[in-house]
Amino acid sequence: MLAANAYVIRLAGDHDDDELARLAEVDSAEPIEHPILIGEIDGRPAAALDLDSGRVIADPFVPTAALLVHLRMRAGAYEAYAIEPSVANRLRAALAPARRRLAN
Repeated sequence: MLAANAYVIRLAGDHDDDELARLAEVDSAEPIEHPILIGEIDGRPAAALDLDSGRVIADPFVPTAALLVHLRMRAGAYEAYAIEPSVANRLRAALAPARRRLAN
């Protein structure tokens, strides 16, 4: 298990295409399309997630299970932000059922 600060998660840019192609080749998978989240371990891409399709590629020689979980959580955050940019509104919506139960 990797500590949360053992890797970096970021959006991929065009300059990452060579590394993403290498990662797909090592994983024996088809390349994924932008927008992409990349998870780096020790400054090197170890896993990547296609934000549109949810497809993942990962280096099979690096332990990436925890990194993939965090990539999926970050992808969920991007999706939530796309639906409702206001953090305050998202929190109110999430807490509404609990407030209704307390009111009863």
